Amino acid sequence: MGSYGEWKGVPRENIPWYPRVDLAKCVGCEECFNFCRQKVFAWDEKNNKTKVAEPFRCVVGCSTCAGLCKAEAISFPPLTILKDIVKKG
Repeated sequence: MGSYGEWKGVPRENIPWYPRVDLAKCVGCEECFNFCRQKVFAWDEKNNKTKVAEPFRCVVGCSTCAGLCKAEAISFPPLTILKDIVKKG
């Protein structure tokens, strides 16, 4: 695994900020897959749904894909985790 850089001095791999996809809710519309320029998502041909393939490529603090998901299948941790990381930093 390569380095994903740092965010506010903290290695990106130590920041649990990335989307989670609830496959039971995902309808396979590909909205998040097509939107994300960071290539966080991959297409799971077997299930015909999106999956998180590169979680640490997600931009820290971004949750736009969750807002785009009409099925509400994408979630993120609360923003408070980022405040805690900055305090500890």
